[in-house]
Amino acid sequence: MSNSTAQLAGTKDLPPELKGGVVAIGNFDGIHRGHRAVLDRALEEAHQYGCPALALTFEPHPRTFFRPQTPVFRLTPPPLKRELLAELGFDAVIEQSFDAAFAAQTAHDFVGKVLVADLGVTHVIAGHDFHFGKGREGTPDFLKAEAASRAFGVDLVEPLTDEGGDVISSSRIRALLGRGDVAGATALLGHRHAVEARVDGGQKLGRTLGFPTANMVLPPEYGLAHGIYAVRLRRADGSLHHGVASFGRRPTVEENGRALLETHLFDFDGDLYGEECTVAFFAFLRGEEKFDSLEALTEQMRHDAAEARAALSGVTPLSELDNFLSFEA
Repeated sequence: MSNSTAQLAGTKDLPPELKGGVVAIGNFDGIHRGHRAVLDRALEEAHQYGCPALALTFEPHPRTFFRPQTPVFRLTPPPLKRELLAELGFDAVIEQSFDAAFAAQTAHDFVGKVLVADLGVTHVIAGHDFHFGKGREGTPDFLKAEAASRAFGVDLVEPLTDEGGDVISSSRIRALLGRGDVAGATALLGHRHAVEARVDGGQKLGRTLGFPTANMVLPPEYGLAHGIYAVRLRRADGSLHHGVASFGRRPTVEENGRALLETHLFDFDGDLYGEECTVAFFAFLRGEEKFDSLEALTEQMRHDAAEARAALSGVTPLSELDNFLSFEA
């Protein structure tokens, strides 16, 4: 995260210099092109007013809070989302705990206590269908009326559509990734889909096969299609490495194993254990398969590595976030 971006756990005790700002409100899972319409508007308004730009998000995702038995497949882990919002230029990222007390808050109290008392908002930017408060009682019209009576501004941004006229949404992107369509997901995101996690030790089988891997355990609800991908890995020090990754249960070597992301880096001979790294997905190469022998698996891995190198040759950044995630060393 940028050193100039404050990271805050909730709206209480906001530093005085950050009060009176423009606040973008949303879950912003994925920070896709539709979210950018809201976030960019907030940054523009803050620049115009000469005041702080704040991003207010919620953890856990409200859908996961209300239905914990079916947690949401998150496109962007919270730490990575904070990094991306900072990269866009927000002065503060406020990660509000979405717990029982917050969910029970009335719409009137959300405006009076959170927006006015805690944040001292000058302007609020949100999506066109923004609802808030207990039972989603706070409607867009209610927010506009409250804003008028409390002397702050409101902009509700209409949904952004893609080139085919369909609304860009996190749900669409999740569905595309669930089919392994990383190219389609990239088109809606405006940057490559990426995950961030700690590298674990693993069984080190890849090393014995000549393909050492950096292994990451992702949340059980992570919904990317199992298969082989061309990827770039960004280390904590910012260095970038091309590679080929397998996401799945390794059916050739383990029966009913847990899903694991295993990334083999090209021309790299270092130790990543314990590091928090980011893996960005550039191309889907093939689905997960079970091979008759380790020799057959190793031969296929050679083909996968060559195909991944080809897929990664000549790639260019699609946006400033894509540059930050996958290109900027």
